[in-house]
Amino acid sequence: MVVVFVLAALLVVGVLVTANWYVWRRLFRDTTRAPGPVRRIGAAVIAGGWVLTVGALVAERAGAPFWLQRVLAWPGFLWLALSLYLLLAVVAGEVVRPLLRRYLERRAAARQARATTGAETGVEPSASPAAADERIPAGTAPPQTSDAPDAPDAPQTSGTPDTPKAPDAPESPDTPSSRTTDTTEGADGSDAGAASPLARPSRRLFVSRVVAGAAAAAAVGTVGHGTYGVLSGPKVKRVTVPLARLPRAAHGFRIAVVSDIHLGPVLGRGFAQRVVDTINSTQPDLVAVVGDLVDGSVKDLGPAAAPLSQLKARHGAYFVTGNHEYFSGAEQWVAEVRRLGLLPLENARTELPHFDLAGVNDVAGEDEGQGPDYARALGDRDRSRACVLLAHQPVQIHDAVDHGVDLQLSGHTHGGQLWPGNLIAGAANPTVAGLERYGDTQLYVSRGAGAWGPPTRVGAPSDITVIELASRKA
Repeated sequence: MVVVFVLAALLVVGVLVTANWYVWRRLFRDTTRAPGPVRRIGAAVIAGGWVLTVGALVAERAGAPFWLQRVLAWPGFLWLALSLYLLLAVVAGEVVRPLLRRYLERRAAARQARATTGAETGVEPSASPAAADERIPAGTAPPQTSDAPDAPDAPQTSGTPDTPKAPDAPESPDTPSSRTTDTTEGADGSDAGAASPLARPSRRLFVSRVVAGAAAAAAVGTVGHGTYGVLSGPKVKRVTVPLARLPRAAHGFRIAVVSDIHLGPVLGRGFAQRVVDTINSTQPDLVAVVGDLVDGSVKDLGPAAAPLSQLKARHGAYFVTGNHEYFSGAEQWVAEVRRLGLLPLENARTELPHFDLAGVNDVAGEDEGQGPDYARALGDRDRSRACVLLAHQPVQIHDAVDHGVDLQLSGHTHGGQLWPGNLIAGAANPTVAGLERYGDTQLYVSRGAGAWGPPTRVGAPSDITVIELASRKA
């Protein structure tokens, strides 16, 4: 087992090193003519970014001083997102690269053909037909302009249009025979040669720079937009869920579902206040906080979570643990949320006027002897009543089906958070986001209000969902 773990770790490290070398090559090596400071700076940026990322992850898990966690978290986690989209962008650039080179080659060939045609006809490619008619006949001296200095009178030779040059006279470096066609890149970034606007080495360099610049701009823009979306707070999403056993009197009952707030070194008290204000603005009948509230201890994050005491709902606010609570001291956080006025459902059930509300611990609690206990939460309930279950992870749906639950409310997946992370989340969870049915049980999965690691979302915007229960008897 240890050997398998070591081999897997080496494989992951190998993939990461190869991917980052490829990014460095496309962004820095291929865009420079020779080794120099640009390549060294690029290597330092990539290596330093990953040092910060690893440092942020280790500091959070090891319980390092909170100030150190905050110093490392912002640059480290943002680099994690940026490196992903730099890789995706340069891979996409491989499609653009040959197309751009082909376009430049065709343009160069067209210009060369025009230059050749002009040379054969004695007309410059840019000259007009009128200019061609105004050519000076052979043997006729060009008219002297007022700008030319006066030349001494030269003896006239009748019938000889050209005066031969002395055989031993040195050839002027400006004469056409002494010139060579320069196909190297000019100072302005273009080639000096007349045969091609961009010679082959310069064309490759130009294409590499264009593709690298576009890839970097796309990656930075994507991460910037995704980070702004998270920091500005989650949006409200409304979903109607009909329940067969819900009485008519409960028709229209509103449950505000919020998951994966992930208060920590990046998202703090201000973010928690925005979440609370958004929930209260929906005027829910009940608030369900379905896990992953925090990434850190009560000592460090207690002040950040304080706004939760302002949650307002006619039937109260309830809480179940997520896997990150068990990384952060679940027992202390259960006591803290209770102190803030939320009602923890630790494998427990409460009977509301028109349906049962139950909650089970997250499966991560099994390592601490605090895993989910469905028999305790649901075993002795009246099955003629509708039942709503709070369970952090969607994979808990199968136990919910076995115990006759009508609706399970979950989070955990973040909707993938960073595209194409939804593909990975879809492989590990029965539902990534939204409402689906499993037998007689419906499962709703929220994409979550916050973000873990990078405070960034791409293709999976954060949300707070207002579930409106509908009675089929209404």
